[in-house]
Amino acid sequence: MPPRRKILVVLKGYPRLSETFIAQELLGLERAGFDLTLISMRRPTDKKRHPVHDEIKARVVYLPEYLHEEPIRVLKGLIAGFGKTGFKALMKRFFADLKRDLSRNRFRRLGQALVLAREWPDGGEWLHAHFIHTPASVTEYTSILTDTPWTCSAHAKDIWTSPDWELKEKLESASWTVTCTRTGYEHMRMLTSRKQAVHLSYHGLDLARFGHFSGARSERTGNDPADPVFILSVGRAVEKKGYDVLLRALALLPADLHWRLEHIGGGGELATLKALAAELGLSGRIVWKGAMAQEDVLDHYRRADLFALACRIAANGDRDGLPNVLVEASSQRLVCISTTVSGVPELLTDGENGLVVPPEDPALLARALEAAIRDPALRQRLGDAAETRVRDEFDYHSSIRQLTGLFEAEWQKAS
Repeated sequence: MPPRRKILVVLKGYPRLSETFIAQELLGLERAGFDLTLISMRRPTDKKRHPVHDEIKARVVYLPEYLHEEPIRVLKGLIAGFGKTGFKALMKRFFADLKRDLSRNRFRRLGQALVLAREWPDGGEWLHAHFIHTPASVTEYTSILTDTPWTCSAHAKDIWTSPDWELKEKLESASWTVTCTRTGYEHMRMLTSRKQAVHLSYHGLDLARFGHFSGARSERTGNDPADPVFILSVGRAVEKKGYDVLLRALALLPADLHWRLEHIGGGGELATLKALAAELGLSGRIVWKGAMAQEDVLDHYRRADLFALACRIAANGDRDGLPNVLVEASSQRLVCISTTVSGVPELLTDGENGLVVPPEDPALLARALEAAIRDPALRQRLGDAAETRVRDEFDYHSSIRQLTGLFEAEWQKAS
């Protein structure tokens, strides 16, 4: 086996509570023997950390989030860039991109790449980007300037909100790209002649962290106002999560059906959603808990009766891949109700191990919610089947083995 090279992993921000799937992968690669340095384009904004973040040993280097905040650092990067053999090729690529995307964001990515190329932490020998939009831009620019090979993990929003011309060029440039849903995989393969360089790799779950829950689930049916059915949802309050659809579905439930909803997550639309809940007369039944650490979320999965997430395609094309929270909830025998968007049907099959309805349809979502609320036996059957699928098919060690093989195959070719 060839020696495993130092990898510089470029991330949009680190650490982030909403990106446990990335942290889990980083820890898995470290445990597999890879030497990582994390390059973050933004400083953290979350006040809490997941336990997995404390287990990752890799050093974190923060690039200038805004170029004007660290002008000396950026200027040193530019001056150093002039002396590199790849500078002319980088400028040619940058101005070609700028013609199609005239934005300050494009200049920011160039500046961050110049800083990274000059500072070159820990003797990096390989570049890997998480997300194929802005982190991949910084990574590709750095690759061109330093003649260092690069690879990419694409996810969801980054695929669906990037123009096809940009995806195509990055797919041609990267040694390989992996993505976590079949819909994203097929879309990217359609854009490139290098189809063999695009791979499907489900993130999976660290099943040691999400161990089997052997506790009894409740027999609540929604008939007792003193003991309502506990509906849980975990996700950022953003358009693609469909929380307005979920609220409207809850408002359609029969008045004599007793339930309560707890929401975990931050997000810019919380105030709007709280106002909508008040307008629909639901405020007294909903608790908005904000962001929580992973061990607290796990406790909620184990106490809830059902999990709901009304995924949708946002107006700008943004959508989930396969939301990690659905995999987490399923691992705890918690029945999930969601929609047919993107990778959700790759985990949940309607009536087999969950309830799945079309997006943007509060009436159908309400019907599924009512069925699950009234029937604890249905919840148990679907929840048990969901856990079986997760433990059979979504163990994250499979993804780590696949990534290890991809890296080592490239290094064998290079040597």
